[in-house]
Amino acid sequence: MLKVVKIRIYPTKEQEISLAKSFGCTRWLWNRFLAQNNEVYKETGKGLSRYDYQKQLPKLKKEFDWIKETYSQCLQVVCLNLSRAFINFFEGRARYPKFKSKHGRQSISYPQNVLLQGDYLKVPKIGDIYALIHREITGKLKTVTISKNPDNKHYACLLLEDDSEEIKPSTEGKAIGLDLGLTDFVVTSDNSKIKQPLWMKQRERNLKRKQQKLARKVEGSKSREKARVLVAKTHSKVARCRGDFLHKLSRKIVNENQVIVVEDLHVKGMVCNPNLSSSISQVGWGTFCTMLKYKAEQEGKVYLEVNRYFPSSKTCHVCLNVVDSLPLDVRSWTCSCCNTNHDRDVNAAINIRNEGLRILASGTGVTAEGGCVSPKRGRKKSTVGQQPVNSEAYAIA
Repeated sequence: MLKVVKIRIYPTKEQEISLAKSFGCTRWLWNRFLAQNNEVYKETGKGLSRYDYQKQLPKLKKEFDWIKETYSQCLQVVCLNLSRAFINFFEGRARYPKFKSKHGRQSISYPQNVLLQGDYLKVPKIGDIYALIHREITGKLKTVTISKNPDNKHYACLLLEDDSEEIKPSTEGKAIGLDLGLTDFVVTSDNSKIKQPLWMKQRERNLKRKQQKLARKVEGSKSREKARVLVAKTHSKVARCRGDFLHKLSRKIVNENQVIVVEDLHVKGMVCNPNLSSSISQVGWGTFCTMLKYKAEQEGKVYLEVNRYFPSSKTCHVCLNVVDSLPLDVRSWTCSCCNTNHDRDVNAAINIRNEGLRILASGTGVTAEGGCVSPKRGRKKSTVGQQPVNSEAYAIA
């Protein structure tokens, strides 16, 4: 079973320089191979394979001596990732690969020969980097990915494999339906509402002031770089607050319930609304559902998504009467058949739970609307975003 642990690392000044060189080298290699692939595809109609990328590495090392400063396995990973990116694109699981920029998040992967000793992470050609180990790390190291965020903080993601078997999911227990929203982040079928924390609104004034200072700085100056870091730290603070809230809430829901049913929201389409795009982007619905899914799978619990076209809000959960229209400004309504007064969000959560139980009882993935819960195309969801490679050598653990 695979799992990922993300830890904070504190490299020295010399180690930061070495990591910056490695980031730049792998980024340059990615952009070079991607440009070559685009040119070859225009001329011949066929792209380059992983082997075509790898066989160029010895010649490039002779032509550019600075490539040798980067660990050789990291260069091999670039070839693997680029070939995999094209495979995912042609199979409809991802977009076309893009060129990487030196502005923004930087990362580099070490597939082997990484040693975790106490509070230090021993990395080839970098040395011992101090790491803040906040939890017990067990299992074999598969891959270590070191990244640098725009706020100049370094992190290491450890991909681990342990001998524990995957727990088979069971439906015996409490079931809950979740309706996601903006004012109330989550409304459950148990008639409990969790308010939406206003991370960005609490820091809008501070962020606006720092962005104004950044705009007044001269491009390329040291003062502009300092101002940019301050803006990045503000965004990073908001992201960490959001992640902390989502992790705690998802863990609580998974611990208290056996069957978790949510609605398959079309977030991309909803973001197109200019009036709600900013609010929808801040709440992190997709991240929250992803957390619920992998945590439920780890605990042997059931996570299910109901078709987005299922009329959860317009259906009376008592008599199953469906109203013709229900505008968003109507937060409560009365059923014309059974005269039951409904809270819009609570009624939707109850209907989502009942629809999920109906799908489990019927043993099919088809909802009342006739659509499949899982999309026909798209990346297959898994507990972690990276699949094990049998031929990959293990790191030293």
